[in-house]
Formats: sequence, C-alpha cells, structure tokens
Amino acid sequence: MNSSASYIKYVLFGLSLVAFSCKNVESTPYEWVSIEVTATAYNSLAYQTNSNPHITAFGDSLKPGLRYIAVSRDLLKQGLEHNTLVKVEGLEGTYLVKDKMNRRWRNRIDIYMGTDVNAAKQWGRRKVNISYRVEIENDTLN
Repeated sequence: MNSSASYIKYVLFGLSLVAFSCKNVESTPYEWVSIEVTATAYNSLAYQTNSNPHITAFGDSLKPGLRYIAVSRDLLKQGLEHNTLVKVEGLEGTYLVKDKMNRRWRNRIDIYMGTDVNAAKQWGRRKVNISYRVEIENDTLN
C-alpha cells in the first residue's frame, strides 16, 4: 500500500470515530435557578484589582467588551461555578462566571465592565435577581 492510500485510510478512520462519537453525545439537561444578590461592578484596572488586572482568580484572561461576572465564594457552593451561564436583571444577554471575589463578600456578584470606570460607577450597588444555569442530576430525572 502506498503512503497516500495509508493516509486516506487513517483520515477515513478518524472521520468515522468523530461521526460515531457525535451520534452518542447526549445533551445535558439543565434548569435555571433564580436568587436575589447584591450586584456591584468592577473594571480591569490595577488599582481596583491587583498588578495583573486582566487575569482572574480562576486564571482566565479578561477581555473588555465581553460579559463576565465575579461571584462571592458562598455562591460557588450554590452552583455558580466557573463558566456558569448567568442572566442579570436589568442587563442584556448572558454572562459567564469568570472570577471569584474576596472571601469577605457574601451573596454578591461583581459585573465586569472592562475599563469603563464611569459605567461601573453608574451601576453602583444594587439588589438584583439573577438566574443561573445548573445541570440536573440524573437521579432527579428518574
């Protein structure tokens, strides 16, 4: 068998593996949980965070213009884990949990507003309802 025939054989084998695995992927069922929290806003500026303001406590890089939030550590235990989708009352679209706050905060989120300090100040501090997506345990489906 020549080398091009071997290559084609391996490509076809790889494609069949991808096709087979895609057929067996099940979507994970989820539900939205709603709670009331105190919401503040923050920016990726050294005086508000630390000397490397674009890196989160999870190690992610923040990019101004994208929708991220930080959560208090007690909310992590309630299912608001890293990369959880969140809807914030009064704001458009969904946000991702990309950062965690100092241990002193409770029942609180911090909305990332890039480098727009005026937008963060205008938001201020307020009570809002948030909804976040959590996977449904298989035990509860049966």
